[in-house]
Parts: sequence; C-alpha cells; structure tokens
Amino acid sequence: MAVLSGDYIGCSVFIYDEAGNELGNTTVTSFDKNTLWLKVKRMPPTLYANDVCRLLILTAPAPREYHGRVLIEGTGKTIGIYKGKEKESRKTVRYKVNFPAQIENLIYDEKACPLHTPIEVRLINISKSGVRFRAPFYSLFYGAKFQMRMKINDSEKLLIAVAINHMDKNSETTEYGCRFLVGSEEEV
Repeated sequence: MAVLSGDYIGCSVFIYDEAGNELGNTTVTSFDKNTLWLKVKRMPPTLYANDVCRLLILTAPAPREYHGRVLIEGTGKTIGIYKGKEKESRKTVRYKVNFPAQIENLIYDEKACPLHTPIEVRLINISKSGVRFRAPFYSLFYGAKFQMRMKINDSEKLLIAVAINHMDKNSETTEYGCRFLVGSEEEV
C-alpha cells in the first residue's frame, strides 16, 4: 500500500468484518496521517478492542479500501489502519451495499454533459476500483463514461466511472459493472 494522502474527515465509511459482512456505516470524524488512526462517529456495536475489520471510505473520485484494527483510545471509536494488506484472489474486494445514487452527467470528449433528468440507480456492491448497480432497463451503453453522485450519512461524493459490462435481470432493470476512471490505482 502506498503512503496515505488525502483527508478523510467527513467521508462516509462502510465497516465490514474479515469475511466481508457489513457491520454498519458511519462518518469519519478525524484522521491522523502520522499514526494512521481514524475516528468514527459510531462504532458498530459488534466490534471490540483488537478486532480486525475492513473499511471502505467513500472519497472522491473513487473509494479507498483498508484493513484496520479497533483501538482503545479515549472514546473507543478509533480504528488503526494497517499500513499493509494481504493480497486476495481478486484484485479488489467487493463490498455489498444497498443505497441509492444518481447518474447526473455523461462524459463525452472529457466534458461533463448534464442529463435532463438524472438516472436513479441502486448500488449493489462497491470496491476501491469499481461499482455494480441496478438501473432502469438499458440506461447506459457499454463504454459509457459518467459521473455518479452518492450521499451516505452526511457525506456526498461525485464519482467518475465507465460501464464495462451489463446484465439484464428482468425487462425493467439492468445491472451495470463499472470501473472508476480515476483513483483506482494504489495511490491511496
């Protein structure tokens, strides 16, 4: 993992156990780049001191993924981020989510073109490199670049992605697999 950069204060964070089961989501209240300690507004009640967890922090233009360990410090709402992380069989872990988002702009020739009516989507899973969501039947085409706005807790992020695959679930919706265009490298 590269050196951490960026400020995560105010970002939404999804917290998962080691197996990838969602324990809850909250907001980052402080982040210390030197100690790699992340304080959160609400710690999931099933996490105790020294428990290991996975974190998916919704930062723009793409989320960041870390492994962490719960620390006892002051309020007990602190997670220490690992400097390193073990590789898995997939390049990135997919985390199940279930929340709404909106596609507001399509991108043509590197310019954002606003949609007259935003496309309402439902996120299915997210990783540091991409997102899968359900949208109205054939809302996007293969290779479509777009900007998606997500609002979780008090944090709002605009993510930039490209549709790389799709699957029709029924005659009303299509699931899209998308790769983030920026920030999906190990640049954390």
